Amino acid sequence: MMVIQKEVRLPAFKRGFHLITHLVEEAIPELRQVKAGIAQVFIMHTSASLTLNENADPTVRTDFESHFNVMVPEGQPYYQHTYEGPDDMPAHIKAALLGSSVSLPVKNGRFHVGTWQGLYLCEHRDHGGCRRLTISIMGE
Repeated sequence: MMVIQKEVRLPAFKRGFHLITHLVEEAIPELRQVKAGIAQVFIMHTSASLTLNENADPTVRTDFESHFNVMVPEGQPYYQHTYEGPDDMPAHIKAALLGSSVSLPVKNGRFHVGTWQGLYLCEHRDHGGCRRLTISIMGE
């Protein structure tokens, strides 16, 4: 059994849903050694999240952003946590809804996901900055 754990720093992304599958795979060359296993990808932030979804049509990413902005609007009078800007509390809520980690199977040195699936960084802040991920892989 092999265990790999690595921290990956992503570049700053604008607000929205961004495919990062290849960025993460390329940042972990040790992944190529794993024939079969599981990878947990964890984001070390509370105002961004991760999800696995459609990787082909970019309108899916735009629709996600539009839907979450309607579902969790900015500037609500009941938000008390507002000192970091109007996008901060909604970003925390969106991150809580989507989650901070995704588990992906690993097969023959790559994430073994469906043909139309990709790993997303969901950036919920207008200026979130660089984001850090911890990737833990167990396999053989």
